[in-house]
Amino acid sequence: MTDTDLKIDPQRAAALVSQIKTVRERIAAVANGRDVRLVAVSKLKPANDILALLQQASPPQLHFGENYAQELSQKAELLPRSIQWHFIGGLQSGHCKSLAKIPNLFSVSSIDTEKKAQLLDRYRGEYLSSLSSSSSSTTITSPSSPLPGKINIHIQVNTSGEPSKSGCAPGAATLSLCRTVAALPNLHLLGLMTIGAIARSVATTPETENEDFLCLREQRDLVAAELGLAPEELELSMGMSEDYEGAIVAGSSEVRVGSTLFGARGPKSEAKIKV
Repeated sequence: MTDTDLKIDPQRAAALVSQIKTVRERIAAVANGRDVRLVAVSKLKPANDILALLQQASPPQLHFGENYAQELSQKAELLPRSIQWHFIGGLQSGHCKSLAKIPNLFSVSSIDTEKKAQLLDRYRGEYLSSLSSSSSSTTITSPSSPLPGKINIHIQVNTSGEPSKSGCAPGAATLSLCRTVAALPNLHLLGLMTIGAIARSVATTPETENEDFLCLREQRDLVAAELGLAPEELELSMGMSEDYEGAIVAGSSEVRVGSTLFGARGPKSEAKIKV
């Protein structure tokens, strides 16, 4: 299957392009010249929508986020390798092998245990070794399909302390996991991520402070000091459809926007990879 098998509905594409233009303008309005990565959260949305934003948005939208490992793997097989995939869902140990084999996997943003980090590192190393030893890797090393490398990692921090939320506890647990990831050869510690309390997100505006964002920034600064880095060398991934403008004002390097771009999602049982 290739992207040529996907049909793009002109009206749907026009709506998506208009919506992403608006989101980009709102990001630029509060970013004060900083380069803030927009991750279009495409979970449960068809590959046709992703292809429309890749081909028709200006500039092309390259970064897309998925919550389910199987859905991400299927879409990665179907869509062009120029897409930069982000796995942003709850990571299970059993997902690590399949995710590590996605060549254009840009990041995993939900690492919260050493075991998951070590498994992802192990499987990525095995995958890269298999590529380097393959005699049929000409397409892999072509300019349009570069050789895969390390996977970027955001450590997920449970800044709100909610039992239902994944993530490391702030403090010693976060510092320890960051040290582990920084030492693994096939992973790159990109920064920290949080999904804060819903009530705080809803109340967040560019003029108000969000306790989850402040906590993540403090944790980032502690980790940077521990690793001998400048704070700016570690990203903050925080902010979604409800609160991304406030997150950017608070220093976020990356925002994850889904429903504002793609519209409301239906039940997972009704989702289709392509339409």
